[in-house]
Amino acid sequence: MARYADAVVPDVVRWVESSGGPLIVIPEAVLPFWAGADGDETSSDYDRACDLDGYVGLLPVGDTRALVLGHEPASTAYLSEHGTFVRWYAAESEAEILEDVPAALDAAVWEPEVEWRVPGPVVLFDAVWPGGATGQTDHVRVELDPGHYGVQAAYVSTGPETWLGLVRMRPLTD
Repeated sequence: MARYADAVVPDVVRWVESSGGPLIVIPEAVLPFWAGADGDETSSDYDRACDLDGYVGLLPVGDTRALVLGHEPASTAYLSEHGTFVRWYAAESEAEILEDVPAALDAAVWEPEVEWRVPGPVVLFDAVWPGGATGQTDHVRVELDPGHYGVQAAYVSTGPETWLGLVRMRPLTD
C-alpha cells in the first residue's frame, strides 16, 4: 500500500513537518546509515544535525553528505519548478506562501553557497528519525540527477506577516 508521501499527486505540494528539530535531506543511497536520534555513542546523528548553525549545513553520512535544513523547525516542501526547498515560517495560508515564492526568489539576499555532491535522488524528512524509518514517517523523495550542486539559503519577508525560507539548489558544471 502506497503512503501519501510516496504517491505523486499532480498539483499537490507535499510539506514535511518537524517534531521540533532540523529537517534533513539525505541521498537515498545512504539512508540506512542515518541513525537519527538512536545511538549508543555520546552524540547521535540527530545531535550532530542540531549542532549545525545557520540555515543549511552539510554532514557526513556514509560515503557522501546530507544537507541539514537548520535555523527553525519549519514545514518544508520542494518545488521542482524552482529547484528550491521552501520553508514556511509565517503566512496565513499555503496559497499565500506559494504565490510569494517567485518574488521571494527575486528579492532574496543569499547566504554563501555550499557545494553538495549527490549520487542521485534524495529524501527530505525529520532528522530525528532513522533513515530506515522514512516509510513510516513524513518524507518527500526528490529526483535529483547525480552531480554537484550549489546550495544557497535565504530568509525572506514578502509581507508584514509572511516569512519564508528558501534553499535553492543549482547544478554546477564539473
